[in-house]
Amino acid sequence: MNALVAVCVWIVAAKVIAMLPSRDQHWRSAYALIAVGVPILIWTVHQQGALAGALALVAGAWVLRWPVRYLGRWILRVVGRG
Repeated sequence: MNALVAVCVWIVAAKVIAMLPSRDQHWRSAYALIAVGVPILIWTVHQQGALAGALALVAGAWVLRWPVRYLGRWILRVVGRG
């Protein structure tokens, strides 16, 4: 399987999961998607190069925008700017 195909399957799976009802606002699903997405991202960079990896990272951040927002807030709070 090609790494870019895996990225596309990951994005489709994330969109399908987002359509399902959830009691915890999909946080457990987000953690699972992150756990699966990081190796796919590393595989993409290894197989396709840094540009494709950067595009896959942007696509993943676009899909999982709330965890990325909370991570950014946490980093700013730790650094001392928040």
